[in-house]
Amino acid sequence: MKIQGFQKLTLLDYPGKTAATVFTGGCNFRCPFCHNSDLVLNPAAFPEIPEEEVLSQLKKRSGFIDGVCITGGEPLLTDISGFIKKIKELGLLVKVDTNGSFPIRLRTLLLTGCVDYVAMDIKNSPEKYAETVGIAGFDTKSIESSVEILKDSGVDHEFRTTVVKELHGEKEMESIGRWLEGETKYFLQGYKLSDGVIDKSLTPHSAEDMKKLLETVRKYIPRAELRGIE
Repeated sequence: MKIQGFQKLTLLDYPGKTAATVFTGGCNFRCPFCHNSDLVLNPAAFPEIPEEEVLSQLKKRSGFIDGVCITGGEPLLTDISGFIKKIKELGLLVKVDTNGSFPIRLRTLLLTGCVDYVAMDIKNSPEKYAETVGIAGFDTKSIESSVEILKDSGVDHEFRTTVVKELHGEKEMESIGRWLEGETKYFLQGYKLSDGVIDKSLTPHSAEDMKKLLETVRKYIPRAELRGIE
């Protein structure tokens, strides 16, 4: 597995746990609001970190952290199951972040029993997915399959949407709410301005507007929450 970033400690990436974060490079999406755009657009600019070096660091920290979050980029661009098994051998929990566009790899990974938590991005309503992921004509069938796989997996998981003023409004939140109806963990994440994003013209909703969008979603997902809103 190509590792192109490593954070020894995070209190944010794995809900309720202390963790380390492993970053993979490259992504098949081009979301204009991506805050890891350097890893997406130019992963070759980041030196590859040997697996053995990361595992050695994790072994040293196994008494101080609960788990490891594998994020990107998009981790499921490649087979990461072997690396995950090595992490589990250290007695650590494993969380995987994914955009949900590789349902077969996701199902195969879940069947190993080595993944403890999955966070899947729901980029937007199905009707607006292509625009939001930056790929003309994108077919959402893969995303829909991954949603169903997670729902039926028995593995702890969450769905989340980074909400951008120019891309997400009440209509989109209504559609997403209907799509994910019955789920217990769904988060609306506030978009944050950053020099690292692909489209610097995008803006966040106000905290008040985010609360209104949350109420729209809660008609279908009563336990939905805001994340990253001050």
